[in-house]
Amino acid sequence: MFTQSCSQQSYALMRIVVGFLFLFHGTQKLFSFPNAMPFEAPGLVLYVAGPIEALGGLLVMVGLFTRWAAFLCSGLMAAAYWMAHGTKALFPIENGGELAVLYCFVFLCISAQGSGIWSVDSARKGQQH
Repeated sequence: MFTQSCSQQSYALMRIVVGFLFLFHGTQKLFSFPNAMPFEAPGLVLYVAGPIEALGGLLVMVGLFTRWAAFLCSGLMAAAYWMAHGTKALFPIENGGELAVLYCFVFLCISAQGSGIWSVDSARKGQQH
């Protein structure tokens, strides 16, 4: 069936795209690239979250140390949710925290699943798919 035959590839694409998107949250904080932050961010956000987002996103995207990088990114997003959004209202739709929740749980899933195909981790282990 088509679904089973493409599950590894679709998972790899999801991991790559999520890492790519997260990487740019970090570069925005660190280098104002591709654009500057729309608000003045505290130092904790710039100098702690920025590097974790940039490096973690890159590692997840290329699939290197994927489980650890994704776990760290998941934890960062859980903390970001409760620090920046969870105190404003109960539900993410009300407090603007939907993206943080999605990233948190997608990274948690990636951490549990591992890098899969099309990854440096897979190539380092000599796995051919």
